[in-house]
Amino acid sequence: MAIKKLSLDLRNKIAAGEVVERPASVVKELIENSLDANASEISIVVEKGGHQLVQVSDNGNGIEADDMRLAVQRFTTSKIATFEDLFNINSLGFRGEALASIASVSEIELASCVNGNGGYSIKVHDGEAGELTPSEPVKGTRINVHNLFYNTPARKKFLKSQRVEFRQIVQMVRRYGLAYPEVAFKLIHDEKEIINIQGETLKDRIDNLLDPTYGSHLLEVNIVKGDFAASGFVGNLNLLRSRPGEQYIFLNRRFIKHRLLNNAVYGAYQSLLKRGEYPFYVLNLVQPADQVDVNVHPMKIEVRFKDEWRLFHVLKSAVSEALQSILDTIPDFRTDTGMFPGFTSDPQQGSFSIPGADTHIQQGLARAKTYVDSLSEKKTSDEDLISGNIWQIHDKYIVSQINSGLVIIDQHVAHERVLFEEALEAFDVAPLGAQTLLFPETLEFSADEFSVLLDILPSLNRLGFRMKEFGKNTVLVEAIPSEMGWGNEKAVIREIIDSFLENKKKYSSWQEGLAASYACHAAIKAGDPLTIPEMQALVNRLFATKHPYYCPHGRPIIVQLSLDELDKRFERS
Repeated sequence: MAIKKLSLDLRNKIAAGEVVERPASVVKELIENSLDANASEISIVVEKGGHQLVQVSDNGNGIEADDMRLAVQRFTTSKIATFEDLFNINSLGFRGEALASIASVSEIELASCVNGNGGYSIKVHDGEAGELTPSEPVKGTRINVHNLFYNTPARKKFLKSQRVEFRQIVQMVRRYGLAYPEVAFKLIHDEKEIINIQGETLKDRIDNLLDPTYGSHLLEVNIVKGDFAASGFVGNLNLLRSRPGEQYIFLNRRFIKHRLLNNAVYGAYQSLLKRGEYPFYVLNLVQPADQVDVNVHPMKIEVRFKDEWRLFHVLKSAVSEALQSILDTIPDFRTDTGMFPGFTSDPQQGSFSIPGADTHIQQGLARAKTYVDSLSEKKTSDEDLISGNIWQIHDKYIVSQINSGLVIIDQHVAHERVLFEEALEAFDVAPLGAQTLLFPETLEFSADEFSVLLDILPSLNRLGFRMKEFGKNTVLVEAIPSEMGWGNEKAVIREIIDSFLENKKKYSSWQEGLAASYACHAAIKAGDPLTIPEMQALVNRLFATKHPYYCPHGRPIIVQLSLDELDKRFERS
C-alpha cells in the first residue's frame, strides 16, 4: 500500500478524537479558555445533553477581531511561544488544539468583544472558517457548538443517552466550580436552570454546589512544606459514600487524576474505611510549574511530578492531622474479651451488650475486622432449626441451636436476601407495601443524583417509595417502604443511587441491581437490637426465600458449627 500524506481535514478529525470525546469534553475545553481569559462569570447552556447545543459565555478578556479566524485553527495559542514555555505552564490550556478540534466535528459560532468596543462573530463549518461579521456586543466571549459529531457518525453513535451525557457535563462544571470558588457559574439544561452559584469561599461552594449539609462535616486541611502547599477539606465519616466520584484533587487549580496522591489520602483514613467506602475530599495542591509536567495527556488530567513520593508523604501527613480528632475517638481492638469489662447478657431479650458502646465505638466496631475462627461454611436446612433456642450476639449475629450443632446467621445479610427477593417480585407482580409519612419530607439532591433518581423513580415507587418532583433537584417523599425505618430517607435513597450506579453492571438486569441496592440499604444493620420474636420472624422469612444461604452480593448468610467440630475444639474426641 502506498504511503500518503493525510489531508488537513482528516488530521484535524483524528486530533479531535483525542480532545473531544463527548459533550462534556467540549464544556471542559471552553470553560478552560474562559478561565484563562480571566472570566469571573461563566454561563453554560446545554440542549439535549449536549447532543444538540453546547454554549459557553464569559465576561473575560475577549478575542481581538484580527485573531478570531486564527483562533479556530490548529496549533494557535496566546499561552506559550517557546519550547521552554512547556516547562513553566501557568494556564489551563496551552496546546492550541481545542477550538480547532471542536470545530472539525461540529458547527461553531464564535462571538467576542474586547473592552466593550463593538463585537464580531465568525461561523465555522466542517473546520472551515467563514467571514468575520459585526455582531451585537457581548461581554467577553460566547461560543455556540451545534450538532456535535454530525460529520463523524461513527463517533456520534458512541454517545450515551442525553441523561448520561448531561450528568457528565454536571460533573465537569462541578470540577471547575470547586477549583475556582471565586468565579460565578451558571448551568442551564433544556431551558431549566441546574446550577447558579456566585463567587464565594470554598466551604460555601461545597455546600452550594454539592449538598447544603456537607459543610458541617468538613475537616480543614492546610499545610506548607517548602515549595509545596496543600489546602482544602476532607469529610468525616458522615460523608463516606459507597461509590467513587466525590474525590477532587487540583494541582495549581487543574483537576488531576493521580493514583499515588489518592492513595495518600486513603492511607490517612487508616482503619476508618472499610472495603467499598470512599471518603469525600477537595484538595488544592500548589507546586511550582517547573516541578511538574502537565504535557502528558491530551485531556491534561494526568501529570508527572519530579518528586511524587515527597508529595505523597506530605499530603498523607496533612490529611492525617485533619482526621486526628476522629482517630482519637476510636479504640484499639484486640481479640481477647478482656477489653470489655462488665460484659453482660439478657436471656429474656436474647441479646448481649458491651457497656459504654457509644456512637464512636460503634463506628470503630463497624470498621474493625470480624473474626470467626475455625467455622466452616455449610448448608443447613430449615427443618434443622429449633426456634425455641435463639440469641443475638453483639446486635449483629443470630445464634440458634440445631440438631447437629450450632448455626450463626448474619442478621443484615439475612434481611438483605429477604428484601432482595421481595423487591424482584414487586417489579413483576405487585408493588411492596408502603408506610405513609405523617409529615411528607422534602429532599434536595445534587443535579446528577437527581437525574439518576428520575430514571429509577418508577421502580422505586414499586418498592414502596412514594415520591414526586417538587421543584429544582427536589422530590417530595410521601411514603417509604414498610420494611424501612424512618428518619434516614435521604441517606438511604442516596446510597441506593450510589450502589445502583456502581454495581448495576454486576447483575443480569438493571432491575436486579436496583433491587440489590435497595435491599442492602433498607435492611436492618449490624448494631440493631432485635427481640426474640423479631429474630424468629426473620429466620422464618429467610428460609422461605429461594436462596437462603448467600446474599445478593455473594456473601454467606449462614455459618454452621457442627457438634463434631465443637467436640474437637474441646478435645472431646
